[in-house]
Amino acid sequence: MIKKIAWDAFKNTGDINTFMEFKQIQDIENNIKEIQDIQKITNMNVEKNENNLKFGDEINANTQRDNI
Repeated sequence: MIKKIAWDAFKNTGDINTFMEFKQIQDIENNIKEIQDIQKITNMNVEKNENNLKFGDEINANTQRDNI
């Protein structure tokens, strides 16, 4: 919504400062999307590692039981 307002203001006024504010908003939105993507990847890796640790614990428990 803010992006649309800034863009419309620039089109109507031709003020370069308005355009620069519009570009800053675009950059902020892109950065937010990148951060969200990184968070998703990080969360997936954490879940994967947790599952691997659980699986590794099960293997160790089975190995220890078999060695008895």
